[in-house]
Amino acid sequence: MTAAVSRMAEVKQDRFLRALRLRPADCTPIWFMRQAGRSLPEYRAIREKYSLLEICRRPDVCAEVTVQPVRRLGVDAAVLYADIMLPLIGVGIDLDIVEAVGPVISRPLRDARDLVRLRPLEPGDVRFVTEGVGATLALLDGAVPLIGFSGAPFTLASYLVEGKPSRDFIHTKRMMYRDPETWHELMARLTRIVSVYLREQANAGVHALQLFDSWAGALSADDYRRYVQPHVRAIFESLRDLDLPLIHFGTGTAGLLEAMRDAGGGTIGIDWRVPLDVAWRRIGFDRGVQGNLDPLVLQGPWEVVRREAEAILDQAAGRTGHVFNVGHGVHSETDPDQLQRLVELVHERSARSSG
Repeated sequence: MTAAVSRMAEVKQDRFLRALRLRPADCTPIWFMRQAGRSLPEYRAIREKYSLLEICRRPDVCAEVTVQPVRRLGVDAAVLYADIMLPLIGVGIDLDIVEAVGPVISRPLRDARDLVRLRPLEPGDVRFVTEGVGATLALLDGAVPLIGFSGAPFTLASYLVEGKPSRDFIHTKRMMYRDPETWHELMARLTRIVSVYLREQANAGVHALQLFDSWAGALSADDYRRYVQPHVRAIFESLRDLDLPLIHFGTGTAGLLEAMRDAGGGTIGIDWRVPLDVAWRRIGFDRGVQGNLDPLVLQGPWEVVRREAEAILDQAAGRTGHVFNVGHGVHSETDPDQLQRLVELVHERSARSSG
């Protein structure tokens, strides 16, 4: 029995894993990025006691937050409660997650001399993450698969170089264009860090992995291929022996879909800025797709949510390999009842269409 088969055998509801492997399922699986927390009142009660990073460092609390949306919403996968910056914290980068701002780096990396601060990641550096995986798997008890994830090198680099979230990525692009040697060394170091980080989550027992390139949409297709694609491809190549489903996601990446496909990942996550059927044709039907409801549609009345969700399902046309999701993270002001109704709609509508 292969490792992939044995992992699937541990899960009672495996439609998510089947879709990622382009296998038939009883209905379209659905989960939500940032479903662990954000909009759930039970999560907010926990946040009154703990910060985001404190939750990440407490395996029992991490597990509880991760499983909350599975209980409340009926989604087909759990995603580990974590932050994309955790591997950088693991290697000693001094940063904070500032409420309503995001990651803030105390000393940004701006030139070759700064790279010495970005040491290799050792497994023990992220033991709290792998302990969180173990606690979550125990609490899930095989109900649904668990997704692990990491930020991609470009997204992590943009925070490291800018020092905080950015709209124009001026310092990042300045390094890319003026000092490509330092840029590629930075990306190579991040590639090794991310590869180790994802492998540790896999060794701890997650059933699938997602690479988040949240800010890759700031790049042209040519720049993505020149400055990013080789490093992302190296990550996916390094994980090939795990035989785990791998999802490759970015936002604002309608112009990068072919380049992202070529970089790797069996399933390509797409946002709402391109129709799902158009994106899938461009990616190729030998890959799965994940998406792609605008998360702010969920701020509208149920009639609008239903219309938009059904349009996406119609575009998928019942094809094997579609995972329904929002095109980015769930907004904190989203009504959990909307999310639950959406889960039920996707299951019922796709089951009818496949019958």
